[in-house]
Amino acid sequence: MRQRSEDLVTVTPCEDGPLLVRGPFVLTTQDGRRIDPGRATVALCRCGRSSAKPFCDGSHKATGFRAPSEPDEPS
Repeated sequence: MRQRSEDLVTVTPCEDGPLLVRGPFVLTTQDGRRIDPGRATVALCRCGRSSAKPFCDGSHKATGFRAPSEPDEPS
């Protein structure tokens, strides 16, 4: 059975920025409590500096955070 594209969750790493999560996802704390994202697409912090964790608040721009959007090549 094929899934419709609107049923898929996609996670996109943005260069030097957050992870964009799109689709029908459930966000939880590590002990399983649900976190209401308030929307269907969210930006999750990768730099660790956001004051709105786990969501991105743009702090990566001021901190000089660097991360590629492409995966690392296996060695």
